Amino acid sequence: MITNVKDIDVNYIQYGKGKKNIVLLHGWGQNIEMMNPIGKKLENIATITIIDLPGHGASSEPKVAISIYDYCEIVKELLDRLKIKNPIIIGHSFGGRIGIIYASRYETEKLILLGAPCFKQIEKVSFKVKLLKSLKKVPILNKFEGFAKKHIGSRDYRNASVIMRKILVNTVNEDLSSCAEKISCPTLLIWGDNDNEAPLEDAEKLEKIIKDAGLVVYEGGTHYAYLEFLNPVCNVIRTFI
Repeated sequence: MITNVKDIDVNYIQYGKGKKNIVLLHGWGQNIEMMNPIGKKLENIATITIIDLPGHGASSEPKVAISIYDYCEIVKELLDRLKIKNPIIIGHSFGGRIGIIYASRYETEKLILLGAPCFKQIEKVSFKVKLLKSLKKVPILNKFEGFAKKHIGSRDYRNASVIMRKILVNTVNEDLSSCAEKISCPTLLIWGDNDNEAPLEDAEKLEKIIKDAGLVVYEGGTHYAYLEFLNPVCNVIRTFI
């Protein structure tokens, strides 16, 4: 389904059942497909909403270089239209950044961050190279490789549009520590100890900053630990919810 939010066509899907609302936010260069495995595992306990963030999937690109805070406001307006209040936010990487801001500003039942960078980063290698290399190394992600070449490759810094390139640069240079300090809802951090995009040290630091946070680490897990350990991760999420 596509709806126009702040002059951007935003695509989203909904399924599942339950009074609780789980909102899934994907990483940079990805789309609904990469979060769907979690949604399908949890659809029997909650209503699932997965969003193609602007400039990704079937959602249109912003006309100007919006900030990560603008992405949060787009998500908020969409959820308001869908009458979703006090959601459980699950965000991977870029989506986790949005989740941090959302939970710092708006009522959030619970927050689950999957390898979500919070602190300022300097990107020296293109997202295309990093993401495709990690996808190839992980057996469970092989089925996503074709998708990745098409959808992630088109979003990497060199090949991205001028607008998306500016958004990417602004995003990785943004430090969200002050937002993390404002989060009061219970927060679950799920990390792989081999995450090269969001180092485990950052997760440990984030756990100390957020008032009510717990960290679960998967040995051998990469930036995609949530897919590499899909069943145990979803079991932990179920227990947390």
